[in-house]
Order: sequence, then structure tokens, then C-alpha cells
Amino acid sequence: MPESIWFGHDVGTTREATGELATLLPQEQNFATPKPERLIQRIVHIATNPGDLVLDSFAGSGTTGAVAHKMGRRWIMVELGEHCHTHIIPRLKKVIDCEDSGGITEAAGWKGGGGFRYYRIAPSLLQKDKWGNWIINKEYNAPMLAAAVCKLEGFTYEPSDSVYWMHGKSTENDFIYVTTAHLTHEQLTLLSDEVGSKRTLLVMCTAFRSRSGGFPNLTIKKIPNTVLAKCEWGHDDYSLQIENLPIAEKPQKKQPLLFDGEAE
Repeated sequence: MPESIWFGHDVGTTREATGELATLLPQEQNFATPKPERLIQRIVHIATNPGDLVLDSFAGSGTTGAVAHKMGRRWIMVELGEHCHTHIIPRLKKVIDCEDSGGITEAAGWKGGGGFRYYRIAPSLLQKDKWGNWIINKEYNAPMLAAAVCKLEGFTYEPSDSVYWMHGKSTENDFIYVTTAHLTHEQLTLLSDEVGSKRTLLVMCTAFRSRSGGFPNLTIKKIPNTVLAKCEWGHDDYSLQIENLPIAEKPQKKQPLLFDGEAE
């Protein structure tokens, strides 16, 4: 196996990285184990090309994102701790505004620019009450609940301003309605009449009561039962099961391309 040693004078040290952060953030925001920008620069240079996407699942003080940005790479960083607010966002703002003169700034010829989007993970949609029953998280208001359920059911969240039961759609004639109400047979009858025979509606509610016969234009599911059925809970390993895909057969005849030339 090939081996190599990267010395501190080539790729930097933790002490150097601490000094880099000290010039960007207040002293009380010192990070215990920052990585030097020169070390990340070498890794990014070996593993990627300009324009590639760099992922750091444990962002820490944001060194990977800062270096990737200066090197012309796109990046995604994930951080569940408060470092996102105390370290990463202030640091990246300084990189973008060219107020970060340390690290690899000079070596990379960085002059500032670019930007980023910041997303906060939503709270869990479901939680257990004091009796151990699954209920909808009280942090979710009606629009948040509708948007989340639309996502789970494969609908585009697109609430109507005039029709109360149109919270989203999958096609021009297939819609979804999300409510925490207990729907009676009479309410479902009125809803079915409004939907009509040329449209279909998925109704997501906490409970319903319907007499025999049903409604051909309505599909009714319960929350949280449907959410629980779509998610995996209590696993130690959430690894995806990926099957080997069959290799496509080589065409026997030459096929014309969209542009000049022919395919072999």
C-alpha cells in the first residue's frame, strides 16, 4: 500500500489553525480542535476539481467549507451543535466578504464573493405523549404539518387561497387535504361532493367515521399511523440496501447521436 507522511511545516498544525480562527472570531469562541486550512487544501486538491461538491458531515468550526469556497468548490456542511451560529456562519461571511486574510487566502488568490444558504432541521413530526402514544408534535402548526405530510406522500405543497381542502397536488386532478380533525361521515360526504367526479383527493386526518359504501373520489388515511408506516424507527443501522443494477447491453446497431457523429 502506498504511504506518505504530511509534516506540519507542509500542511499546518492545530496551533496554526487556532491562530487562524483567533483572527476571525472572538477569543471566547476558541474551538478545541480546529484543522489547519493548508491540510484541508491538500485533501481537497487531491480529491476534487474546481466546481465539485465537497461534503463535511461534522462541520465543527467550518474549516472545510471555508477552504472549499476559497478553492472554487461548492460545499455542504452539516452541524447539529451551536458551532453553526458561533463559528461557521460568521466565518463564512468573512470569507465571502474577503475579510479573512489568513489561512490559504493568499495562496488560493481568493478575492471574496459567492454565498450560501442556511437550513435548520425541522423538529420531529411525531412525539409520544405521557401515556406512550404517538401524537403530532405540538411545535407543528397547520401549514408546517400540511407541508410535511405532502412531502411524505409525494405531493407538491401548494395550498389554495380559495379551496380549504387543496393543500397540495400530485397531478392537475389529484389533491391532498391534511387536517387534525376527526371527520364524520357527513363531513366526508360534503367533501366528496365538492371534489366531484373528475378529481381525486387524499384525505389525511387523525380519525374518521364512514358508513359502508365509501367515496370513490376519496382516499382516507390516518395520522400518525400513515407517518409511522412510512418511516423506520428504533434501528441501530439505517444503511440503505442497494442492489447491483444490471449492466445495459451494448447496442448491436449504430445509433445516431443528438449532435455530430455516431455512437459505437
